[in-house]
Amino acid sequence: MSATAKIKRPPRVGDNPLFRTILIAVVLVVTALFIVAPLAVIGFHAFSQGWQLYAATIAHPDTVHAIMLTVVTALIAVPINTAFGVAAAWAITKFDFPGRRLLLVVIEIPFSISPIVAGVAYLFVYGLQGLFGEMLADADIKILFALPGIVLASMFVTAPFVARELIPLMQAQGRDLEEAATSLGASGWRTFFSVTLPNIRWAMLYGVVLCNARVMGEFGAVSVVSGNIRGQTNTLPLHIELLYHDYQTAGSFAAASILALLAVVTLAAKVALERRGAGRRPALAAPVAVLTENAK
Repeated sequence: MSATAKIKRPPRVGDNPLFRTILIAVVLVVTALFIVAPLAVIGFHAFSQGWQLYAATIAHPDTVHAIMLTVVTALIAVPINTAFGVAAAWAITKFDFPGRRLLLVVIEIPFSISPIVAGVAYLFVYGLQGLFGEMLADADIKILFALPGIVLASMFVTAPFVARELIPLMQAQGRDLEEAATSLGASGWRTFFSVTLPNIRWAMLYGVVLCNARVMGEFGAVSVVSGNIRGQTNTLPLHIELLYHDYQTAGSFAAASILALLAVVTLAAKVALERRGAGRRPALAAPVAVLTENAK
């Protein structure tokens, strides 16, 4: 047989032009029905009664307070969960200790529990009749039906996002780089900022984006612990529900458009950062080379 003879390869799934066309068409139709159509409906109904009603709804004090409360909650919950995710991923992947596998399971718990159940659990812990209720009341500390309860509930449901993005990556990277940096005399913080962080920053960023989107859109757990007090403890998703139940359909869609806009801005920031190199992880040996040069 000639060396230039073509090697017959088995057919792959999708090689058939008809199958490929049908598959792409199905994906486009499903995307249009379940993603594009709802967003288009939100935009249509938000402006269905004119710009004046839209502007009045957005400028209403209750809507402004709901937006600000949602942003403040994200500004508190996301950095804390980011620090927790990095610390948990670092501990699980870089060290051996008793309970390591148990910690990995515990981190996944928020994904297996309904957010409403999590909110009720907080009631039994921090509520007036809860485990710490009387102690908190005596100290005049208010957790539930206030900002701390909203932040705690949001942190619970979003706790795994950063850790789940980092753990597989850090497991694949192994411990060689950190051990090399330590052998060169780098401290723990120096090792983290010069070796670990450069190799995980884009995965961490992706986890932060997911965490932020979930915090801003969280409804179930927050609805239980917030008390649904209009103009005080209503986040934007809760405010949208109140407007809808008050038969202010256009107003509810106007508020929903702000939540959709926040999600789009978050995704646009992710795409912009990816274009600056987010998709290209640095060479794993680079940080060690830097430490080597500094050690000379």
